[in-house]
Amino acid sequence: VQLQAYGGGLVRARESLRLSCVASGSRFPIGTMEWYRQPPGKQRELVATITSTGLTDKADFVKGRFTISRDNAKNTASLQMSSLRPEDTAVYYCSANTFDGLKWSSYWGQGTQVTVSS
Repeated sequence: VQLQAYGGGLVRARESLRLSCVASGSRFPIGTMEWYRQPPGKQRELVATITSTGLTDKADFVKGRFTISRDNAKNTASLQMSSLRPEDTAVYYCSANTFDGLKWSSYWGQGTQVTVSS
């Protein structure tokens, strides 16, 4: 399974950005998809989660600002980011899992850089 994340860039504080992640090459339905981020010098942290049925959860630090969604027909998950802050600067990664009937497998995209200037 390959995950392609795109949409990152350089924006100013309080602006918006939309990230997308496309999953391809899976023989099985894509399960939960997630967005993580890794700020400079820090550990990777979970940003938002969306199940195959559309249930979502978000980290407290993005509630009210970020929205995760998905299009199952296109195997795509998106992260709409609004009211961006300099502390949102990070490499954003998407992940997805699949179930082959016996075990779950997880996959990661290559990451897309988001830089927010003050």
